[in-house]
Amino acid sequence: MPVRVGIPRALLYYYYYPMWKEFLQQLGAEVVVSDRTTKGILTKGVQHCVDEACLPVKLAFGHVGNLANKNVDYIFLPRMVSVAQGEYICPKFLGFPDMIKQNIKGLPPVIDSVINLRNKPQDINNFTKEVGSHFNKGKLKAWLAYRRAMAVHKQYTQLLEQGLMPDEALSVLEGRTKPVDDRETDLTVAVIGHPYNIYDPFISMNIINKLRKAGARVLTADNLTEQVVNQGAKRLPKKLFWTLSKRMTGGALNYHDQRSVDGIIHVAAFACGPDSMTGELIERFIRREGKVPFMNVNLDEHTGEAGIVTRLEAFLDMVRWRRTAV
Repeated sequence: MPVRVGIPRALLYYYYYPMWKEFLQQLGAEVVVSDRTTKGILTKGVQHCVDEACLPVKLAFGHVGNLANKNVDYIFLPRMVSVAQGEYICPKFLGFPDMIKQNIKGLPPVIDSVINLRNKPQDINNFTKEVGSHFNKGKLKAWLAYRRAMAVHKQYTQLLEQGLMPDEALSVLEGRTKPVDDRETDLTVAVIGHPYNIYDPFISMNIINKLRKAGARVLTADNLTEQVVNQGAKRLPKKLFWTLSKRMTGGALNYHDQRSVDGIIHVAAFACGPDSMTGELIERFIRREGKVPFMNVNLDEHTGEAGIVTRLEAFLDMVRWRRTAV
């Protein structure tokens, strides 16, 4: 019987799940994913997590707790330090495995091997070797499994760059029917935010689908290539060393400069330190030049759907009015 490994449907799941899944399966594991977010999962996360944490971390606590009830042998929580040279992931990701182990009792063993590519990409070898040891795989087999996983990750990012959302890209990778959205659209809106804020239908109040139903084509920073994002980020006077914040800012400024969207919506989580800075940077750049309508949306566990719907409707009405007035 294969070893069952749980992956929480939270945090960097929306970036790396296809890669992690392939990597673990190549090592001989059976991958189990936590359920889609519900009010119950969020409530459990809030109960276990410290009050000062941001909404995505509280939600991740709930998803780990959900996995504990799925008879898994391990929970996969890599300790994310850096995924690019000279850059960092949010420090809460670095401490997340420790927070989980200290606050949720009775968990299966946690695989929390370190991913730190700040100095050199070759440091990933230590990660693959350590993870492989949990499945009695040698260094070479673990490395080959990782190579295969990286090939899947490349396919996944290419699908995102074609305009698909993560769930749609995953559907294609798994051989299911490619989703076809044949709704007519009269405008294009960029939704900018961390993947765990904008792609989780529950905490985002399904903002992407609501915009689509209202007649908007939706794009995100993940629909842009790394080269395009980096070009947009060069407008900043100083390089951002937060990887996710750089991606958000570069994507937003590219959409703004190219006039490829009719409006930009920035989605942030309350109590997120990097978001409080990058959101302000994006807003100042866009409002200073005034080319594209901009709206900020802040989320926490108390955010109500009615308020989000009202703001989206008003924003789209304003964007459409602005187009006819020009």
